Amino acid sequence: MYKLFFKRLIDVSIASITFLLLSPVIVVVTILLYIANKGKPFFFQDRIGKDEKVIQVIKFKSMNDERDAAGKLLPDNVRLTRVGSFVRKTSLDELPQLINVLRGDMSLVGPRPLLPKYLPLYSEEQHKRHLVQPGITGWAQVNGRNSISWTEKFKLDVYYQQHISFCLDTKILFLTVLKGVKREGVNQTEERPMMPFNGFN
Repeated sequence: MYKLFFKRLIDVSIASITFLLLSPVIVVVTILLYIANKGKPFFFQDRIGKDEKVIQVIKFKSMNDERDAAGKLLPDNVRLTRVGSFVRKTSLDELPQLINVLRGDMSLVGPRPLLPKYLPLYSEEQHKRHLVQPGITGWAQVNGRNSISWTEKFKLDVYYQQHISFCLDTKILFLTVLKGVKREGVNQTEERPMMPFNGFN
């Protein structure tokens, strides 16, 4: 009953309240990024959602689109704006995903939605992570986030898919807030991004 009905009800309720409470922050960040990124405050990217359907995830755009003389994008650490660096470090870049939750693409809690190019690389067991709605935060995010391997992340994602419950979701949300305050589990910098998944790591 929780998975089929109450989870969605809780998602919409919390996402709506959070969006309203943080709307002043969202407006200010949008304006600052609009200026820093020359009119492009948001970043849209295709990711894989429930049942392996493609969804479009919304985030605040932390990097500009500056290119070199040959028209190639400059390195990420060069394109990262001062405002963008701040929203990344504070995880404010994830706030627009509340819109994804409200329109039903995502849940507050679930496996993080990943790029479509990874689909052919998953094992049969790893594909099970797509049997539930992807989330803004998840069991893997509160158990290491970027400090654990992809293999460990996928094991945690499948564990969540098989043990989804109100108690587990509540625990994950609580730990997300706690770790966000402490800034734990982040082993990723603008100069050294996390390695992409290649089917083995």
